[in-house]
Amino acid sequence: MEEKIPKEKFEFYIREEKIQDKEFDTKPVGYFQDAMIRFCRNKSSVTAAVIIIFLVLFAIFVPIFCDNRYTKNPTDTTYLQYGKLLPKCKWFAWAGWDGCSDETLSASDYYARLAIGVETGKNPIVKVYSTDQSTYYDVRTDSYVKNGMIYLTLTETEYKAIQDWQNETGVQVIYPAVDAVGLGLEALKNNANIWYECNRKGAPVLDRDGNYVPIYKVTGNDGGYDSLRIPGDDGYYRYAQITGSSGAVSYRVRVFTYTYFQYKYGFEPSFLFGTNAFGQDIITRLARAARFSFLLAVGISAINLLIGAVYGAIEGYYGGKTDLIMERISDILSGVPFIVVTSLFQLHLSQRVGVVHSLLFAFVLTGWIGMASSTRMQFYRFKNQEYILAARTLGAGDRRLMFRHIFPNALGTLITTAVLIIPNVVYSESNLTYLGIVNLDSATMSSIGSMLSAGQPLLSTYPHIILFPAIYISLMMISFNLFGNGLRDAFNPSLRGTEN
Repeated sequence: MEEKIPKEKFEFYIREEKIQDKEFDTKPVGYFQDAMIRFCRNKSSVTAAVIIIFLVLFAIFVPIFCDNRYTKNPTDTTYLQYGKLLPKCKWFAWAGWDGCSDETLSASDYYARLAIGVETGKNPIVKVYSTDQSTYYDVRTDSYVKNGMIYLTLTETEYKAIQDWQNETGVQVIYPAVDAVGLGLEALKNNANIWYECNRKGAPVLDRDGNYVPIYKVTGNDGGYDSLRIPGDDGYYRYAQITGSSGAVSYRVRVFTYTYFQYKYGFEPSFLFGTNAFGQDIITRLARAARFSFLLAVGISAINLLIGAVYGAIEGYYGGKTDLIMERISDILSGVPFIVVTSLFQLHLSQRVGVVHSLLFAFVLTGWIGMASSTRMQFYRFKNQEYILAARTLGAGDRRLMFRHIFPNALGTLITTAVLIIPNVVYSESNLTYLGIVNLDSATMSSIGSMLSAGQPLLSTYPHIILFPAIYISLMMISFNLFGNGLRDAFNPSLRGTEN
């Protein structure tokens, strides 16, 4: 049954009105601009990009600030008396970031720690929680003070420089020498923290009032001790044992590690991430290790991008026998185990070109194969498109067609692949150094894997040594993967418009 439309719904068309297309109010959007717009809509990828920027800035600027803070490179500081110091930050001391730890001490250890505070005025025991009939003490100790004294052998110039600094600042570094002849055990004689009478087990022998009994040397005419002494505020003298001939005099002195650090660097010891077993600042060493890992990964990614793009472009553009032969070469190289290649290079090639260069060669030997495969696939996709046929008809040569017409269309995929290579290189390098296949650890250079390997034996006692490198590499891996996934989706034309 036909439906009749009422006459009132019809209107006459005004023929004087001009009909034309409306002008676009928006500006044209290019390929990379459109990709950036779609990337910014991915909140997780944007967050990952911000974290990556923070990690890179950390690796760049932390060593610069630390070099200005220390009088020399802190990675060269290998004094064992500053080893295994806990993280300390005055702004977060309220949260336990105070360089202290909870311990259970025997009575003899408790009084030995207490003696450091009696002599120096800085008590390593900051809090006593409970005692078990004076047998065991649950305490909180300051890791920066508990090492107490050490013996140092100084030249005459160094000795007098410390004495002048003491007189100028009023901070005592060199403490009185002790008469350790009657202590018995050799270990007690060499213990710089023993300045009081004690039994053969090292436990202090207190007087009737419960005070320590000093065994300081009070004269400078016996035992090889000289008369170069300056009266101290405590009524005792500070002594140095002279050894060697008159032309090469050296002084063996007892110094307080805490104030000796002040003398050497100009400020009280405080390490934001603590120190490792060799007394090296973890935050500076981590930043230098991250800088090395970033440079290595970016360099390998760039080299693989260059080799893989050229190799894959030739494969995909010419095809046929050329593609067949080159693919077989790629298959052979991809079948070689990476760990075997790295191990052989470290055993033989590293002796000639160095560890870093041999590691670089191992990554490049087969690392470009994935990039070449991606480029080959993109060339097969675009080389028979109409605009390529039109350019060829107009006389464009092979090189122009490859790198001016086809390659720019494959650039988005290649950039994504290159970015994802970076975390893979960092992860592989960390595994190799952690397993000991590659040794990148030295006084001036390290890697994240080396730091993880060095901290693994101390995981139960000093977890901070491995904690911060583990957090850094975890953030790096997660962020780069999210960032790479966001780039892949942004540069994929088939996903355009799906976000809406």
